Formats: sequence, C-alpha cells, structure tokens
Amino acid sequence: MKSLRTPDERFEGLVDYPFKPNFTDLDGLRMHYVDEGPADALPVLLMHGEPTWSYLYRKVIPAVSRAGFRAIAPDLIGFGRSDKPVIREEHSYSNHVDWMTNFIQDLGLSNITLVGHDWGGLIGLRMVAEVGHMFSQVMACNTFLPTGDIPASAEFIRWLAYSQESAEFHPGALIDRGSLRELSLGEITAYDAPFPDDTYKAGPRVFPTLVPITQDDPSAAPNKRAWETLAQWTKPFITAFSDSDPITRGGDVFMQSVIPGTKGQPHTTIHNAGHFAQEDNAPQFTDILINFLKQK
Repeated sequence: MKSLRTPDERFEGLVDYPFKPNFTDLDGLRMHYVDEGPADALPVLLMHGEPTWSYLYRKVIPAVSRAGFRAIAPDLIGFGRSDKPVIREEHSYSNHVDWMTNFIQDLGLSNITLVGHDWGGLIGLRMVAEVGHMFSQVMACNTFLPTGDIPASAEFIRWLAYSQESAEFHPGALIDRGSLRELSLGEITAYDAPFPDDTYKAGPRVFPTLVPITQDDPSAAPNKRAWETLAQWTKPFITAFSDSDPITRGGDVFMQSVIPGTKGQPHTTIHNAGHFAQEDNAPQFTDILINFLKQK
C-alpha cells in the first residue's frame, strides 16, 4: 500500500497542542495517537471525523486526564500524524473500521468509553456493534450511522459535490466554515498541518463518498446489521448534538428512539455550536463528557 508520511516539523509549535506523540503499526501503516492520563485508568476513546484530526480534542484531553481517566485520541489513517494512503480505494469504510478495531486491540484496551464525532461515530458505532464487549458506554456528537434508507439532506449533497469537484480542498478553512466562531490563523494552520499538498488528501477527499446514501452502497448492509445490534445495546449511551448543525440535525432523536441504552440518560444539546462542537463550545462539551464518565 503506497502511503505518505507528513514531515514531523509541520506539527511543531502548534497552538494549544503540547501532547507527546505516540505511534503504533497497523499492517505497515503508522497510526498516531495522543495518550494522556494514568495508564491504568478507564480509557476514553476520542474519535475525530472529517476533515479533522486529534487536534479537535486539544481542549478536551487535559480535562479528561485531570479527572482521572485515560484520554486516547487517535488520528484516523489518512489524517493527522498518521500515514496517508494515496490511492482512494484504500480508504474504504470497512478498512477504516478494521484499522481502528486493530488499534484498540493492539493497545489492549477494554471497558472503553467511545466519544464519536462525525466519522468518528460512523466508524466507532460500527466497532461498538462488532466488538461491543470492548466498550462500556458511548457518547455520540453530531454523527449518525446511515444505511441509505433515508434520502441525504441537501446540505450533505452540496458537501459531497464540493469535496469531489472543488479544485481547492482546504481543511482548515472548511472547519472554520463549519464552526460558529471564527478560528484563529494558528488554529486553521494546525488543521492544515497534516496536508502539505493535495497528494496527502486522499482520505479527506474520499470520505464524503463513503457515506452510504443509497441502499445499494456496499456499506449499507453492514450498517443495517450494526443497527440491529445497537437496537439491543443496553449499556449507557448519550447524545450531545449541537443546536446549529444542519448536517446531523435529528440524528440524536432517532438514536434515542432506537437504542435501549439511551433510556434515562442525560442527553444534552450543545448550545451556540455548529458541526464542530468542540471548537464552538468546548467547555460544555467537556462538562457533558466528564459528568458522563463520573456516573460510572
């Protein structure tokens, strides 16, 4: 598998990102992750989505570790400091589920709290369905597990077209646009750091095409099977969706109607936040997570 590795110097001196890098090998691909907090503490798996990386959780990680938990924030293959396959077809939905499953197995994690945002939920919820014994609870934020049964929103169709047709694909600017607050130049630079040029962007470019928006999509059937398992999930499951995210609006209500583990849980709306809630309202996002962790 041909892949690229972003030069280390592009990650030097990033705003609010002082974390020591950690790496593990997944079938010849190097995956990067942040690992903060007591090594023997309960693990909190902070999964980012498209087109972000573990930088998204820079304000969350310290609070989780201070609360006595182990904060683990991986960079998906193709993102952040992880290796980046250059052939689009290598970035299949199933490959990403397999890579992340191998990651948590390689680290020997158990009793995991999953925090899934965007594609972090699309991948993470599949893992919960397929290796549920490794997870103890779930927090879903601005994410879903589509099966192609429901027509894609106009907002998603526009995003899909842009991702494939635009000559410029600028992750930092996209994250700034998807946030209600204006990101600083330093923050935008940090989101662009993993991608020196377009040859590094196969992952971010292809991810929108992997969302199963038709029933004949190859990922539609596995996601339907995952919903069958989630419909029997009785462990704690909370939703924390933004009040101003047009892409995933309503997904929280559906999850609460289908997943038994959502019953009686403190579901919360994150106020004054767009798609990237961790950017717009990190204090509320963090408080929701810490309170959820402490109820264990």
